[in-house]
Amino acid sequence: MSDSSVRDAQRPQPDAVLSDMAAYALSDGPFSDEARETARLCLMDSLGCALAALEFPACTKLLGPVVPGAVMPGGARVPGTAYELDPVQAAFNIGAMIRWLDFNDTFLAAEWGHPSDNLGAILAVADYLDRGAGGGVTMGDVLTAMIKAHEIQGVIALENGFNRVGLDHVLLVRVASTAVAAAMLGGDREQVVNALSNAWIDGGALRTYRHAPNTGSRKSWAAGDATGRAVRLALMSLQGEMGYPSALSAKGWGYYDVLFKGRPFSFSQPYGSYVMENVLFKISFPAEFHAQTAVEAALELHGAVRDRLDDIERIDIETQEAGSRIIDKTGPLDNPADRDHCLQYMVAVPLIYGELTARHYEDEVAGDPRIDALRDRMEVRENPQFTVDYMDPEKRAIGNAVQVHFKDGTSTERVEVPYPIGHRRRRREAVPLLEEKFERHLTARLSPGQCRTILDACASRESLEPMRVSAFMDAWVVAEGEG
Repeated sequence: MSDSSVRDAQRPQPDAVLSDMAAYALSDGPFSDEARETARLCLMDSLGCALAALEFPACTKLLGPVVPGAVMPGGARVPGTAYELDPVQAAFNIGAMIRWLDFNDTFLAAEWGHPSDNLGAILAVADYLDRGAGGGVTMGDVLTAMIKAHEIQGVIALENGFNRVGLDHVLLVRVASTAVAAAMLGGDREQVVNALSNAWIDGGALRTYRHAPNTGSRKSWAAGDATGRAVRLALMSLQGEMGYPSALSAKGWGYYDVLFKGRPFSFSQPYGSYVMENVLFKISFPAEFHAQTAVEAALELHGAVRDRLDDIERIDIETQEAGSRIIDKTGPLDNPADRDHCLQYMVAVPLIYGELTARHYEDEVAGDPRIDALRDRMEVRENPQFTVDYMDPEKRAIGNAVQVHFKDGTSTERVEVPYPIGHRRRRREAVPLLEEKFERHLTARLSPGQCRTILDACASRESLEPMRVSAFMDAWVVAEGEG
């Protein structure tokens, strides 16, 4: 027997985690009506956020082909632009745009993340496939892929805190996008497993760029990078590239031993459609999600404090353990990426201005001395009950409370908000506002005719799901020099 045959004979069966993910990615569902309807809303919200990002040169300078002029007619289109790119680079472009303003959906558990980040890979692959020889890919297929990617990312996140070992949550975007992209491209179970094994072997990006003193704009393009890598790994697998069956469990060299302190992953439930049904939308504020309810509370207090800013002695903020750990920041804030992950900054701005938008993170607003003056008077502490409710799978609350105390001994009411407006428990209240947000982003970037076409297509699942992906993406094209 040759050495090669001996090696093959000793090769283990794939890790069950890989096999289960692959089986789910290749499954037919069916998924609940609630999941499919939420996926429609998620698609709208994510693409609206992508268009809004095009207003910021820090984002647009990264878009387009890697090498100027290296376009791919018949490739995948990038919404709001004239770009036609290979699906790997298109995934990076779309993923970076969706994530840039920290305004897309969120899922919070032991790990945090933004499952709609995966839409970069899904849309790029779907458009590429539908414009190719095979064709026949519909927006219904896109919604199905979104549910699957949300579920893979979120179910892993329920029990496994990668942040606890210093790794960034975008590794879950890479894994979920790899599984779904390989399945969309026509991979069989072995090919999907092979692609997934390589996704895990890639390891994980450090969270360095999300934390002081190194906070920076990489946190806005890291998800795009993950989706592009996912599409590359999926394409390689479909070309016959081998996989590594014990990528997670291999003694000494696998993911668990090298990067997860020897612990195998823990799962509390099988894959279904739970994550899409429970995803959190950022309706009103482009802000890190652990602060969303604090911003709501601050807005409620704006009228009581806007004319008494100099009279404030102390501002008490109660938050969850996760919020206290990752967005409680004192001292200088160097850039917009630093500011939209600072709880105190995100409370100070609405107390002063009565609103919080992406523009409020830019240097022009950050130079207002009143912001740091209020930050210096803030005291942040964990409310243990908020932490308990945050981890309760039946609640998934993200509570914050804010109270302002004045020098004369008086104070405002203590405003507590347990569930942000984008929470499943407030979905009915949120949907009209989400639709308004979507239309606002569309009209700021696209022509009236394009807006009408897109709004009509997205108005219901009945109008959206049968639509060919290529026709849908056509509606988002902006000629070079326009927009």
